[in-house]
Amino acid sequence: MEQMEHREETAPRGVTWRALLIALVIIPINAYWVVQMEVVRYSAHPTTVSFFFNTVFILLLLAVANMVVRRFFPKGALSQGELLIIYAILNVATCITGHDGLEVLLPQLPWPFRFASAQNHWEEMFHKQIPTWLSVRNEAIYRGYFEGSTNPYTLTQLRVWGPPLLAWGGFVFVLLLVMLCINCLIRKQWLEGERLTCPLVHLPLEMTERRVTLFRKPAFWIGFALAAGMDTWNSLAFHFPGLPMIPIAEKDLSPYITGRPWNAVGWTPISFYPFIIGLGLLIPSDFLFSCWFFYLFWKAERVITAAFGWDQYPNFPFINQQAFGAYMTFCLYAIWLGRGYLRAVARKVLGLPSPLTDEREPLPYRTAALGALLGFVALVWFSAAAGMKVWLAVSFFLIYFALAVAVTRMRAQFGSPVHDLHFTGPDTTLSMTFGTQFFDKKDLTIMSLYFWFNRAYRNHPMPHQFEGLRMADRTRTSPRRYMGAMMVAAVFGILAGFWALLHLMYSYGAQAKSRMSFGAEAFDRLAGWINAPTGPDWGATGAVGVGLGLAFFLEVMRTRFVMWPFHPLGFAISSSWEMNLVWMPLLIAWALKTVILRYGGLNTFRALVPFFMGLILGQFVVGSIVNVVSIVMQVPSYMFWQ
Repeated sequence: MEQMEHREETAPRGVTWRALLIALVIIPINAYWVVQMEVVRYSAHPTTVSFFFNTVFILLLLAVANMVVRRFFPKGALSQGELLIIYAILNVATCITGHDGLEVLLPQLPWPFRFASAQNHWEEMFHKQIPTWLSVRNEAIYRGYFEGSTNPYTLTQLRVWGPPLLAWGGFVFVLLLVMLCINCLIRKQWLEGERLTCPLVHLPLEMTERRVTLFRKPAFWIGFALAAGMDTWNSLAFHFPGLPMIPIAEKDLSPYITGRPWNAVGWTPISFYPFIIGLGLLIPSDFLFSCWFFYLFWKAERVITAAFGWDQYPNFPFINQQAFGAYMTFCLYAIWLGRGYLRAVARKVLGLPSPLTDEREPLPYRTAALGALLGFVALVWFSAAAGMKVWLAVSFFLIYFALAVAVTRMRAQFGSPVHDLHFTGPDTTLSMTFGTQFFDKKDLTIMSLYFWFNRAYRNHPMPHQFEGLRMADRTRTSPRRYMGAMMVAAVFGILAGFWALLHLMYSYGAQAKSRMSFGAEAFDRLAGWINAPTGPDWGATGAVGVGLGLAFFLEVMRTRFVMWPFHPLGFAISSSWEMNLVWMPLLIAWALKTVILRYGGLNTFRALVPFFMGLILGQFVVGSIVNVVSIVMQVPSYMFWQ
């Protein structure tokens, strides 16, 4: 009995009330910071890459404060599990608010009414198709949102904004619930069966380890000083133009490439972000090589297309659609690898004999499956209530969650630094496959209202949820308590995101101080769909099949030939907009890693891992401090990341 009590006392703590309370206090502060960066100042976008510098910086502050508490009041110190559950909660909350989340949704609610005119005929075209409970139509209310200097905390404002925010907030909550239930179903296979490592959790684990050995290694401080020194110098040079800038940020090469067909490469920036180099050195070499190789491959496709005059065909060579097909390969590949496990899960769900047990899972398999199914049905019902046909809603969300599984697999297996897939979600795919003339105005309008969570997938919540499960597993945190914490985080994250956006837009004015293109993108496209209906785009549909086939071929060759250098994940993500910013740092990381492994061996590489982590934290710390100071002082600042 005494031994049992001792084990309970020394058991690792994870989801505790104090950890949850700390996270809930930080969530609105973090949301305010994210909106200041990405909307008000439109700079230093943390949610456009997989590793959020804002949450890493907050985790570092908590870890340092915790070391001080442990020194003077050991019993009051947070455990590693508690620190990491706070970090996981903040990541999910950041996803909700971020660049491809509520920041895109909120401007869409009043946009078609604010910018309707006699010239664009939006009122006649689609105003009647937009449900009143999903929009803000009162000009007296939304004028303050766009013009600023208005108090949003009045009963009149809340009455108008309340119903659509409540409806959309419930929608977001159900989306997150379905993702979390899917993660519960695949967790055991991916983490225990296939032993996927989730590379992006390695640094947070090192930062929160009790002895914090990372901070005692000279290699870490050398990397930290190098990256921090560059950013400190550039911050000074930003305010004192007489000082030369260290060329870290991107410089576009396209102005130097003017002759046809070479100018078809388009925007081709080069950059030298130390934190991307550090991240790159921590991911597998074949994937690292493939990222920059296939980036140049896509550029070559554009040049060849121009050389043969094929660019006269709209959107040819359908690079986004090829990438979409490659993403689908990852979803199908994950299902195929886990087919035996999924059959066992299905038997467990149906109450049939199964070799699996689910006592240690975040949810019993039957509960997780029922939650995913009911959540999916709720999303379809929501869409049907808004006016979308049921079959279209089912198809829409099947594609969406297939992409969600693919992105999560990419992150869990390889720690993909980016995965944006711009303008290639189910709305675009379905309209190209069937043609816009196939759908009525109501269907097209609801698909346009769903533009906000399908514009891109840079800050997708599902991989962050799964990485949280990985950290819970590493720290022996109760997965069922983790599940509850994630749902609480979802509610508070939604509320904090809406609050931060409304507060700051009513203060500054969205039209003066925020990025305005997001609402225009959705409704200008809708107007185009209605004014110029099109038939099926067989070229785009065929390109999806080409991308799927090429990614499958690359995966087969990779599994059969050990030295095969081309990775299907590099093929999938390298066409993305964000890869323009990181391809050069990833090339540098690949070259460094190749040299280190060839001439220094694996032991040397392992000894240098703290140096790579120092590069990441060095930029994150100085960049975050400079950003916070500039927000407080309301002055422009140097941006270490665009």
